[in-house]
Amino acid sequence: MTAQTARVPLPRSPILLRESVGPIAVLTLNRPEARNSLSEGLIGELHAALNEIRDDSSVRAVVIAASGAAFCAGHDMKELTARRGDPDRGRGYFAEIMNACSAMMQAIVHLPKPVVAAVQGIATAAGCQLVASCDLAVASDAAEFATPGVDIGLFCSTPMVALSRNVPRKQAMEMLLTGEPISAATARDIGLVNRVVAAGTEREAAIALAQKVALKSAYTVKLGKEAFYRQAEMSLADAYRYAAAVMTENMMARDAEEGIGAFIEKREPKWQDK
Repeated sequence: MTAQTARVPLPRSPILLRESVGPIAVLTLNRPEARNSLSEGLIGELHAALNEIRDDSSVRAVVIAASGAAFCAGHDMKELTARRGDPDRGRGYFAEIMNACSAMMQAIVHLPKPVVAAVQGIATAAGCQLVASCDLAVASDAAEFATPGVDIGLFCSTPMVALSRNVPRKQAMEMLLTGEPISAATARDIGLVNRVVAAGTEREAAIALAQKVALKSAYTVKLGKEAFYRQAEMSLADAYRYAAAVMTENMMARDAEEGIGAFIEKREPKWQDK
């Protein structure tokens, strides 16, 4: 073996892994050496995977997990800082990345299937945003959450959008203004995560939670998830008008007819997802 041959780099590991656990698609952030920070590439791959899953009828729920000790440390600051030398000092690139990340987060919200975060370590800045953007979240009792941008002169403005839609205003502002981390137990108490489990079991617990939802009518879940997020942005009166229309549409669905019939007849429903 020549010295030149010996220097051939090994193939890089994929930065996003995908596997199937029955009807559950598990997407695993796989940049452990960078604490799974959201690089341009990882944002793009995660968004592309969500787009593929959207119309895949074999997938009934999604789990977003991560490799290594950290869930996600936010944006890749080394990647961003490298563009300071651009003629515009990076302004165009920064806008591109922030908009791409925001679009990916919204893709989670708009996905017609439930998305569950499995958080094993720190989830900071855009990593905390990722957890808040998921429909449900399961955290290790060793996990911590923070929006520490204020500590480096960069207020977590885009993470704030998802965070402030998950937790009460005073708690969100304290996280944003102090940058201090909160424990998994506190995250559960303020509504950022649903469940806290023993370290090392969060992935399996998230999959189990996703599987519970996967047993329901996919049509009903799709309708309900969309309605949940839409009504949350409306006034009380508008929300009730909208929800009444959704309920009426839902009542006309084949799965509602089947589900109500099965309830009355005391049998298991047979979903057709329509």
